[in-house]
Amino acid sequence: MFEYAWAALLIGFICDIILGDPRWLYHPVCLIGSLISTVEKIMRRIFPQSEKGLLVGGFFTVLTVLIFCGVVPWAMLYIVARINTTATFILGAFMCYQLLAVKCLRDESLKVYIALKNGTVDDGRKAVSMIVGRDTHGLDEKGIVKATVETVAENFSDGVIAPMFYMMIGGPVLMFIYKGINTMDSMLGYKNDKYLYFGRFAAKLDDFANYIPARIAGLILIIAAACCRFNASKAYEIFKRDRYNHASPNSAQTESTVAGALEVQLAGNAYYFGKLYEKKTIGDNIRPIEPEDINRVNKMLYVGSAAGCVLFAAIGFLLSNI
Repeated sequence: MFEYAWAALLIGFICDIILGDPRWLYHPVCLIGSLISTVEKIMRRIFPQSEKGLLVGGFFTVLTVLIFCGVVPWAMLYIVARINTTATFILGAFMCYQLLAVKCLRDESLKVYIALKNGTVDDGRKAVSMIVGRDTHGLDEKGIVKATVETVAENFSDGVIAPMFYMMIGGPVLMFIYKGINTMDSMLGYKNDKYLYFGRFAAKLDDFANYIPARIAGLILIIAAACCRFNASKAYEIFKRDRYNHASPNSAQTESTVAGALEVQLAGNAYYFGKLYEKKTIGDNIRPIEPEDINRVNKMLYVGSAAGCVLFAAIGFLLSNI
C-alpha cells in the first residue's frame, strides 16, 4: 500500500470533498470511540482507582486501542491483497476517504452560521455544542462564532493535515493508528478528576503525534490566507508570536494563523464542565469577530486542504519512486 499511498490519498481527498460522510455509513471513528469506551470500562475494573492504578489502566487502554487500530485495517488490506491487488488499492483509498474530515468540518460549522443568520442565539448555541467540548449555554453571538472558528482551525490539523501526513508515510494502517490516538485524546485527554491520570498517556501521545503535522498545518494556512486574499503577513506574524498560547503545544499552531489572517482575537477564558479555565488570547483584536468569519475560515480550510493534499501526494509519489 505504501507504494501507491499518494494515489489513494488523492482519490480519498476528492471523494471526501464531493461526498463527505454519508449518514447511512457507520463511521470508523464511531467504532474506535465505542472500542475506547469498552476498553476504558474494562481497565477501570481491573486496576485500582489510585493515582498509579489509573495511570497503568490508562496506559493499557492506549496500548489495546492502538493494537486494534493497527491490526484490523492491516488484516483487511492483507486479506484483500491475496485476492486482488486492485481491490486492495480501492480499499486503501476508501479508508483514506473515511478518515478525512474536510467536508464534514465545513458542513458542521456552516450549521452554526446558518443557525445564527436564520435563527436565534439559542439556535447557534445548540449548533456549536455539537462540535466543541466547552460549555456553550452562556455564549453570546461573538462567543459562538469564536468557538466555531477555533474548532475549524484546530481540526484542520487533527482532521485533515495529520491524517494526510500519516497516510503519506505509512499508508492507511498508520492513518488508522493516528485516528485512534486522536480519538483517545478527545475522549480521555481531559484534565479533570476523572481523566487527569487515566487519560495522561492518551493526551501525551496525541501531543507527540500531532507535533509535526500541527506545524505543517500552520504554515499551510499562511499560504491559504495569501491565496484567499486575507492578511497573510499578519497570519505569519501571529503564528510566530502566539503559536504557543495554549495548554496544548499544538492547538495554537493553526489558531494563531487563522487569528492573524482574519485580524481577530481567538481563545481566552472558557468554561468546561462548569469550571472556568483561564487561557491566553491568540491574535490581535483589530476588528470584532462576526458570523461571516465562519465562511472565511472555511475558505481557508478548503484551500489549505487542497494544498496539503497536493503537497503530501507529491512527496509520497517521490518517495515511492526512489
